[in-house]
Amino acid sequence: MSRPIRIGVQLQPQHAPKYGLIRDAVRRAEDAGVDIVFNWDHFYPLSGDPVGAHFECWTMLAAFAEQTERVEIGALVTGGGYRNPELLADMARTVDHISDGRLILGIGAGWFRKDYEEYGYEFGTAGSRLKLLKESLPRLTARLKKLNPQPTREIPILIGGGGERKTLRLVAEYADIWHSFADLGSLRHKNQVLAEHAAAVGSDPSRIERSVPWPGAELAPAFIEQGVGLFTVGVSGPDYDFGQLEQAIRWRDEVNPEQVTGLA
Repeated sequence: MSRPIRIGVQLQPQHAPKYGLIRDAVRRAEDAGVDIVFNWDHFYPLSGDPVGAHFECWTMLAAFAEQTERVEIGALVTGGGYRNPELLADMARTVDHISDGRLILGIGAGWFRKDYEEYGYEFGTAGSRLKLLKESLPRLTARLKKLNPQPTREIPILIGGGGERKTLRLVAEYADIWHSFADLGSLRHKNQVLAEHAAAVGSDPSRIERSVPWPGAELAPAFIEQGVGLFTVGVSGPDYDFGQLEQAIRWRDEVNPEQVTGLA
């Protein structure tokens, strides 16, 4: 392995009628030894009651930053069409400082129509949302370099998505982490496509950490062979059951003899 295996948890901020339930889940996650605590950037639940309890992403990340000491934090992922990219850069820089350099800036093109239409954003098409993401990334990265004070580190950028012609091109150019929902067969192919895009933009594809949802201990080694270094377990409110997460952490500790933290 070129980098240690990491386990993330996505605390899906849905169906928790009180924020205290999420605060408690963050504490339990850090105590359990997770490497990264993610949330997501939606305005409504994605499962269960479609108008159930839900909280906003980035204000929550600031709270995560104050509450935690060790884990990295971030959105899996920020909806690229919701915020002006210069503003998003300033938000990310601020949370980076609050956390003393533990933010991962996750971003994607967005896909959930209700988020857009209920909050007054143009949903458009998959193509127009990807075009907006392509336009936003250079603005975001340029603004990060202009801010005073500067971020505490070069904030890692995570890009979510698997489109081979457009999304993977952006991954090759901008991402430190690529999050994919691809199965093993598709991931092999997409890795080849990503390598081609990286060659075209003059970047090294091996520097990009591969990230997927946790597939279980039996399948995880096969994903590692395809370069995956980050596995994330998703849990939903109101209970935030960590049974599967704890299994993934125990497996990670068998793979990694020594405990690891931070982006390798």
